[in-house]
Amino acid sequence: MISYSDILAAAETIKSHAVRTPLVESPLLNDKLGARLFLKCEMLQKAGSFKFRGAYNAISNLSEAERANGVFAYSSGNHAQGVAFAAKLMGTHAIILMPEDTPKIKLQNTKEYGAEVITYDRYTESREEIGVAIAEKNNLTLIKPYDYEPVIQGQGTVGLEIIQQLQELGLTPDMVATPCGGGGLLAGTSIAVHEHAPDAEIFAAEPVNFDDATRSLEIGERVSNDTEERSICDAIVTPMPGEITFPILQKHVTGGLVVSEDEVKNAMRVAFQYLKVVIEPGAATALAGFLSGKANITGKIAVAVGSGGNVDPALYSEILSTPT
Repeated sequence: MISYSDILAAAETIKSHAVRTPLVESPLLNDKLGARLFLKCEMLQKAGSFKFRGAYNAISNLSEAERANGVFAYSSGNHAQGVAFAAKLMGTHAIILMPEDTPKIKLQNTKEYGAEVITYDRYTESREEIGVAIAEKNNLTLIKPYDYEPVIQGQGTVGLEIIQQLQELGLTPDMVATPCGGGGLLAGTSIAVHEHAPDAEIFAAEPVNFDDATRSLEIGERVSNDTEERSICDAIVTPMPGEITFPILQKHVTGGLVVSEDEVKNAMRVAFQYLKVVIEPGAATALAGFLSGKANITGKIAVAVGSGGNVDPALYSEILSTPT
């Protein structure tokens, strides 16, 4: 089990490169909600999402020989960009396996960070099987997107910053929610939050049809999603919770907030209107969970992690221009 001290060590490792992202609130929105709702703005992190934290920590933990050989990652976009940029900063080569239907902005950015990109069909092919073969063939170190301890430790620095920033305001969180795919962000964040706020409720925020973490927590074992389903929340469309992350979620997470695509789109509009930030669909699920009343935040101090902002411009424009 990853410890709080591991997250503190990761914070030291990444502090000279990662952004301490803002924790923002809107008085107007708070008045409407009857709560203090904060958004942790990881869309302002380097490479546009929290993924840079875990990627930089993971590559920093490699030996010189491993970095010289290069790294490999599979990702729907944000982990890809995080690994590509972290690899560039540390002078190592990265090969990234990405779904064919990844938003163009994520594919383009990953290439521009200097990575070699290979695509696959996420609905008919296994990225794990393809990934292992590519990594072994090229003698690369695989940096998994969530089921990898140095990555989880790095993502936990999000939770550490939330606690520190609230402490500066004289506050303690009652509720914290993060978007959840494989659970790396949620696992790391939950460890850091519960170290200082053991009574805080912590939630996995997921899109409908991809609520594997919620269902797994309810059942007590990992269950998978239907691979035939589709979602605009591409950043968190994963098969099931990770082997490493799930026991951590079982220890720290209260339950799930399952949101519809309309609720996600509304959260994106609210983030723009009231908080003045750009947030991508998958990253908006935590905010959507609180705004839609999936958890009662009335009178509470609630924090939603906005995990990234790498949204396709045409999709974002369409969502903003659609009436609520």
